[in-house]
Amino acid sequence: MFNNIGLPGLLLIAIVVLVLFGRGKISALMGEVGKGITAFKRGVKDSTEEEAAKLEAAKDVSPQTQPERDKA
Repeated sequence: MFNNIGLPGLLLIAIVVLVLFGRGKISALMGEVGKGITAFKRGVKDSTEEEAAKLEAAKDVSPQTQPERDKA
């Protein structure tokens, strides 16, 4: 269905959208999209760091030894 749009069709769609919504609304919308993408990347990075910390904690399975007290 969309195989035959081409560059002229995309330009026509862009012009229609610009006329319908205006430049201000489109720029505000793109700003919100950018903020959303940034928040998504930050969330993915945070979850990856949390998983790495959990894996690092899981690797340390050695028993904790208590220091021996001097026997008097």
